[in-house]
Amino acid sequence: MNNLKTTFLLVLLTLLMIAIGGAIGGRGGMTIAFVMAMAMNLITYWFSDKIVLSMYGAKEVTQGEAPELYNIVSYLASRASIPMPKIYMIDNPTPNAFATGRNPDHAAVAVTSGIMGILSRDELTGVLGHELAHVQHRDILISTVAAAIAGAISMIANMAQWGMMFGGGRDEREGGAGGFIGTLVMIIVAPIAAMLVQMAISRSREFEADRGGALISGNPMSLANALRKLERGAQVIPMDANPATAHMFIVNPLTGNALFKLFSTHPPMEERIARLESMVVGS
Repeated sequence: MNNLKTTFLLVLLTLLMIAIGGAIGGRGGMTIAFVMAMAMNLITYWFSDKIVLSMYGAKEVTQGEAPELYNIVSYLASRASIPMPKIYMIDNPTPNAFATGRNPDHAAVAVTSGIMGILSRDELTGVLGHELAHVQHRDILISTVAAAIAGAISMIANMAQWGMMFGGGRDEREGGAGGFIGTLVMIIVAPIAAMLVQMAISRSREFEADRGGALISGNPMSLANALRKLERGAQVIPMDANPATAHMFIVNPLTGNALFKLFSTHPPMEERIARLESMVVGS
């Protein structure tokens, strides 16, 4: 169901790009914006592991340095039928974790020092299963495609904005005041709509990673219990995280009000836990 939802949202995002491109950017403007956005995001996609790991000062650890962590990841990678990823440790008291890498052959899993101190072995296994599910599902690629399309929409809107400031756009010439107002509305609404769809895709992938992680680890309740602890830990010890990378973490490292939740890259924690608990009831 989550995979179907992701496909639907990606199609919706693409249609939104076509609509705004045709309305205010024209076919040429839409193509230029999409190519530029895709180029920037492909660079990020190709070097995503190096960029984010360096951003948080992650250090690669060996089996000798972190035997329990290494053994759990090795066991889960075997169950998920993916290559053994590199393992990194981040010296940060906030309990959290993320996976990165452009494909299963170039994957990395990173955990904070804080997560190692509050989770049991079973709970840590659930968390790492969640991260390996992201690798297995190639979620970095999905998020890159979504970011490229959303970025193209924002670029088209910016192009139209500058066009209106310096001589007016194609809608103004063709449709008078109605065209001008319509273009203005599209410039404001389209990027917001694209962001909302992009966030919805991210939330859908988190649900699917929870499900996949529970199946890989074989214990949905361990992951559910871990999520409870991680959410409390993130609130007690906030993390100084870059908003651009917040979607990568298993628990949102950022906090905010109701409006923030609307634009959150993560689903509500209570719903994530409820879905994991239903896997136990339904088994």
